[in-house]
Amino acid sequence: MLSSTFFVLYSAQVSGILQLELWRKVEIGRGKRNAGVMGLTIRDVAKAAGVSTATVSNVLNKTGKVGRRTHRLVLLTVKRLGYFPNAHARHLASRDSSTLGIIVSDIVNPFFPEVIKSFETRARQLGYDAILSDTNYDPRRTREAAERMMEHKVRGVAIMTSEISSRLILELERRRIAVTFLDLAPVRGYVSKLRIDYFSGIKQIVEYLHKSGHRRIAFIAGRPKLKSNIARLEAYTKCMREFGLEPGPIVHGDLRFEGGLAAGLNISKLSPRPTAVMAVNDLTAVGVIKGLLKGGCRVPQDISVTGFDNTRLAEYSNPSLTTVDIHRDMLGEMAADALHELSRSASPQGREYQIPAELILRESSGPAPAEKT
Repeated sequence: MLSSTFFVLYSAQVSGILQLELWRKVEIGRGKRNAGVMGLTIRDVAKAAGVSTATVSNVLNKTGKVGRRTHRLVLLTVKRLGYFPNAHARHLASRDSSTLGIIVSDIVNPFFPEVIKSFETRARQLGYDAILSDTNYDPRRTREAAERMMEHKVRGVAIMTSEISSRLILELERRRIAVTFLDLAPVRGYVSKLRIDYFSGIKQIVEYLHKSGHRRIAFIAGRPKLKSNIARLEAYTKCMREFGLEPGPIVHGDLRFEGGLAAGLNISKLSPRPTAVMAVNDLTAVGVIKGLLKGGCRVPQDISVTGFDNTRLAEYSNPSLTTVDIHRDMLGEMAADALHELSRSASPQGREYQIPAELILRESSGPAPAEKT
């Protein structure tokens, strides 16, 4: 069962990001209504105010010298007409964008809010604005997100998802847009990579469980086509064999609570039952715990459960979750720094940034239960 404290803290953590996305969508919606219904342009504002389009542009973009009275007149006219300046047009007019973008798979997954927060904070420290898109693990939405970044002429974009085509990667590079990937494309001119040491993280879990007496260790996998999920599954299989253990059962989830819940219920019915379950991420692990409890198993007395990512969810679940810390705050900061370094270089050359993994022991794991005779 999750504690109510977690929901309060997690809601506070993501609310600003969700509000940012909501505001962006409202602004886009208003822009469409203005264009489609009223057809408002800067020329309409200039005509209504009795000034030139250049004057309106200077007021809205805070450029040039405009008298106080005229400045006030333009702003009142903008408000009266309900005109919203076209941010896209301003970006197109600018030869030197000061915006960085970040694309994530699932904004509801507690792994991403802190990554986004640290990315945005570091971007602002470096003098950039930041824009956000999420893909919901949908390749079509990933393509649309990348196209949106290109339309806004961002200086660079951090792509924290695997579901992107090689064609889009090449198009971003062709436009000389700096790109930082999470465990995806090879390093080259405008492309840097953040590489998480998944193998080390998984090995630390298997070694700890083995020392705790566990021999039957199940694995709840994620989505089969995501590179980071494949890396964790392959690491589990290899590490189990290194310790002389047979991998399995392996149950496929969906990286979400619901997939973990279903997996936990299924595992609770197995005979013989695993004494430990490794989940591909924290959100899945919390679902597994809920499923095991529903199936009549105690955690960790009957079955130990581990996650991966060390999200706030891991700390505030009940029991608190043993997991692997991959330093989400470091990921966001490094992504912004990498984009800044690439975008300001006359001859950019991407590099690989290493992200360490560290086992965090909490209440959801313990010694293997004694075998019943």
